[in-house]
Amino acid sequence: MQRVAFTMKLFKGFEEEYRRRHDTLWPELQTLLHDAGIREYSIFLDESSGILFAVLNIADPKQLDALPAQAVMQRWWAYMKDIMESNPDNSPVTSPLKEVFYLP
Repeated sequence: MQRVAFTMKLFKGFEEEYRRRHDTLWPELQTLLHDAGIREYSIFLDESSGILFAVLNIADPKQLDALPAQAVMQRWWAYMKDIMESNPDNSPVTSPLKEVFYLP
């Protein structure tokens, strides 16, 4: 398994809405992520900046490349675009992070 980490940006005032939407994550999205090999996916919020820090484990990170073409992923992005920074295709603006330390 490889760890993949990235940041996103939540609009101010939408912290509880972001949490609510993820607390009721669509079962078909959960299945898609699981079927892509994603495990132990966590998202953390820096409340002072609105920066979301995400980290997940995946056997083959190339599997992430297929997710944008999936209809449920497209619907999720459209659902989330009003509360976070998004690209023209509704995908969240992300910044990949390079791992510099890991203590197993």
